[in-house]
Amino acid sequence: MDNDLGNGAATTSPAFGASRQSGDYPRPQLVRPHWADLDGVWGFRHDDDDRGLDAGWAAGLDTAARITVPYPPESPASGIGDTGFHRVVWYQRTVTADDLRAAGQDEASPRLLLHFGAVDYRATVWWNGFLLGEHEGGQTPFAFDVTSLVRQAGESTTHTIVVRAEDDPSDVSQPRGKQDWKLDPHSIWYHRTTGIWQTVWLEAVPVLSLDRVRWVPDLPTGSVRVELRLRGHVEPGTWATVALRNGGEPLGTVRVPVTSARATTTVVLPAQLNGQGYEELLWSPETPTLIDATVTLERDGGMLDTIESYLGLRSTAADRGAFLLNDRPYYVRSVLNQGYWPESHLAAPTRHALREEVELIKRLGFNATRVHQKVEDPRFLFWADRLGLLVWGEVAGAFEFSPTAVSRLTKEWIDVVERDVSHPSIVTWVPVNESWGVQHIAHDPAQQAFSRALVDTTKALDPTRPVISNDGWEHQNSDIVSIHDYEASGEVVRARYLDEAARGRLLRGFGPAGRRILLDGVVDRGQPVMLTEFGGVKFAVDDSEADGWGYSQATNAADFAERVHELLCAVQASRFLAGYCYTQLTDTGQEVNGLVGADRTPKIPVERIAAIMRGDD
Repeated sequence: MDNDLGNGAATTSPAFGASRQSGDYPRPQLVRPHWADLDGVWGFRHDDDDRGLDAGWAAGLDTAARITVPYPPESPASGIGDTGFHRVVWYQRTVTADDLRAAGQDEASPRLLLHFGAVDYRATVWWNGFLLGEHEGGQTPFAFDVTSLVRQAGESTTHTIVVRAEDDPSDVSQPRGKQDWKLDPHSIWYHRTTGIWQTVWLEAVPVLSLDRVRWVPDLPTGSVRVELRLRGHVEPGTWATVALRNGGEPLGTVRVPVTSARATTTVVLPAQLNGQGYEELLWSPETPTLIDATVTLERDGGMLDTIESYLGLRSTAADRGAFLLNDRPYYVRSVLNQGYWPESHLAAPTRHALREEVELIKRLGFNATRVHQKVEDPRFLFWADRLGLLVWGEVAGAFEFSPTAVSRLTKEWIDVVERDVSHPSIVTWVPVNESWGVQHIAHDPAQQAFSRALVDTTKALDPTRPVISNDGWEHQNSDIVSIHDYEASGEVVRARYLDEAARGRLLRGFGPAGRRILLDGVVDRGQPVMLTEFGGVKFAVDDSEADGWGYSQATNAADFAERVHELLCAVQASRFLAGYCYTQLTDTGQEVNGLVGADRTPKIPVERIAAIMRGDD
């Protein structure tokens, strides 16, 4: 396997400008010219007896076992490939002087940060035996400042990172998505992901540096609000400059004083004030124009920090029964994507595979994807931004309702929204799916309150995107009414979604699977309605998968094509549906209901699939 996702590279080159990024940089909307990739071979140990802390493993592992990071130890690509129950695992890596130099540490950037893209589920990290801290949440990034520890040991020496990851397979209060709680995958669930599953990297930053940048375009005013978050002490005389450009053409610049760790300003784009020409710069799947951005910090004429970023000028909304992109009705043709590979599980097998996934989805005729029960690698979102693909931002859910589950999911969801809020490709937020974790929401006021609170919290963090309270059914304060329906008959689907009368029957009564679409007391506000899971036609190309799982079954390629075609024609005949999401993109484990196999090979010609999905067939 071409392992360009975990090569342990100690050097890199600048990747400034969205069009010039290679897709390698772990944080594509806050880029510095140097970073040290710590993926690759690490030491590894299972700790089934949970004795590592008492045995002093934090000071270093006595082990000959090796794992390739960031592949989870359950995956073949990791070199471990053990899918059993292992609640605690340990990692170790040596950091060399070459790694420190690659990170860009010098007099201008003396502080050194150790970044983790994601560790499932709870991580404790040591540097040279000193505790750096802990992080809980298996889908979100975190970082530690290791500057003082490097200085104490000396930059010319080697340093040791030790990570303890805890992921209890029986703890269903952990947000876990489709990771199975049973030993072997069953039904729609697949192997667990334990420990490190996204890139680990070093980055040197100035004493005062930019920690986060958020972009909020405002199309009616032809402007962009930028929110800056700083790391370090802000002294008087500090200024921030924000410059936006389209390729080499300047679009707008603003310079403002910075007096605290947070600063907000607005960049006016004069070109966007021409109402007859402003659409030329708007982002959409058909024209995914990205605006390059440079943000600098300075004091007394001296440069403190510089980062490169990008944004897309676009708006999303739900109004008058339609999903709106850039204030115009936009029909969503989406596909459910598990983001799972046989050889590497939730971690992509290579970084290039993330681009290939976006390209495949677009070639199959879709303009959108729903990454299901997973917070995808930011580099997938980069390619969705750059190539033009709408993404529904979803979080992996917990399976129980309890104070612990409420606390964990809320915290993790807030971190997810903060991480991804500036990606133009993300157009909808989905904090809950199919009442997972709120199984009795139809009757339990506490579970209803939690679902509503997640929507309100999301809107407090980001009032610019539609939010779905519970994708599939049992909606409350959803901006889009989404429905899951695995009916196999195209004739039944056509009748169920044909016209406004059918819409009224669905929303007032019981929907597919005997679920209420709107909970009691919830008023139909004329929201757009989408069929966000349907299809799921089983077709096993390989005889070894004949016993695999799907919602209905095709006997051969022609039958598969006809079944999918019949369902899509029925959905596209609807006079009120604002879009759809077909289940699903790939075969996943025992699920063989993908349009393509687990190896991404289409089951019928790509051109035929695309014609069906676009309604051209």
